[in-house]
Amino acid sequence: MKKHLVFLLVFCCFGQLFAQLPYEAHKTARGNQGMVVTPHPLTSAVGLQVLQQGGNAVDAIVAIQLAMAVVYPRAGNLGGGGFLVYRAANGATDALDFRERAPMAAYRDMYLDEQGAVIDRLSQDGHLAAGVPGTVAGLLAAHKKYGRLDFRRLIDPAIQLAKNGFPISASEAGRLNGFQEAFKKNNTTPNAFINSHWKEGDLLVQPDLARVLTRIRDKGHDGFYQGQTARLIVAEMKRGKGLITREDLEAYFPVWRKPIHANYKNYRVISMPPSSSGGVALIQMLTMVEPYPLAEYGMHSAKAVHLMAEVSRRAYADRATYMGDMDYYAVPLDSLLDAGYLHKRMESFEPQKATRSEALGAGKFTLNKESFETEHTSVVDAEGNAAALTTTLNSNYGCKVVVGGAGFFLNNEMDDFS
Repeated sequence: MKKHLVFLLVFCCFGQLFAQLPYEAHKTARGNQGMVVTPHPLTSAVGLQVLQQGGNAVDAIVAIQLAMAVVYPRAGNLGGGGFLVYRAANGATDALDFRERAPMAAYRDMYLDEQGAVIDRLSQDGHLAAGVPGTVAGLLAAHKKYGRLDFRRLIDPAIQLAKNGFPISASEAGRLNGFQEAFKKNNTTPNAFINSHWKEGDLLVQPDLARVLTRIRDKGHDGFYQGQTARLIVAEMKRGKGLITREDLEAYFPVWRKPIHANYKNYRVISMPPSSSGGVALIQMLTMVEPYPLAEYGMHSAKAVHLMAEVSRRAYADRATYMGDMDYYAVPLDSLLDAGYLHKRMESFEPQKATRSEALGAGKFTLNKESFETEHTSVVDAEGNAAALTTTLNSNYGCKVVVGGAGFFLNNEMDDFS
């Protein structure tokens, strides 16, 4: 039977351009020449416009992510990182890892007090929680390898949205109001987000961010990791006693990796390898669940929910034990994705009751030597090229620190190292 291509999320198609303001969110749409799905109507409009102008899937996804840094500050970002999975129309695949990195001055016990106890929130809020951002380097690398249109055209919508502003929705206003205490506590300078009276329809104008985006437009990688923007990041770190230095910024680079491939019934799954855990966990769960007649159980039936919960518990137990950054740790991918191993993991599954947690744990094998806080975008162009990209600040608004004079939030991914 013919196999079909599946990316991590289903692609929605937007058949019209959401250029009007105020914008309106649409959950579904159809189209024949290309497909775009993003968390925000304005960024969906940007992506669709790029496709209509002759751009390919990577052009569109780069433009979308740059606009996301403006209109979706809780997760879209310049100060975080992410992953890209790409499948060309000819079947070739690729994956780009542009996650944040620990500053060179980071050390194992930096979030512990003198007695060895964890200092509450130190790895989550404030300057010490921030890793070196990778988003800008990742988007530039993706465009350099696969883009078609001039990068200046792709970043211009983001510059205009930051410079001219956009009206925020009721939920965006409520979220900004809800984080005011954290913003005021963790910031060293005034910024566009500190305002305890946000309401629906208010214009969010971000001139500092517009200037940063303009420097990226004019100077590329050096427009962020060197020069004025880098100086602003380092100055912010010094004011808040953070660790990121000029050397950290200059040393950052994204990494192209080999995607993970697997079959599930009649589908071909292409997913992100470590340092992401998502691809491995997804394929483990699909392999474990495949022998069971989920369709017969019915959507959200007790049997289906129980099975999925038990499968997820096993995959996440393995995740906690075996997953890591492949640049520093030999993740045993062959063993983790072996069908025999995964079917054996389900030998303890009981349809009528949950497996006891203390008896679950990670599986055992011989090692082979060989939240809304995150956002996802998917694009397919008219030629059949497909791209799926996820970026994050980790928590809502990351570590809650906006770089003074630069206007973007920094991540709190250092919490992953704690």
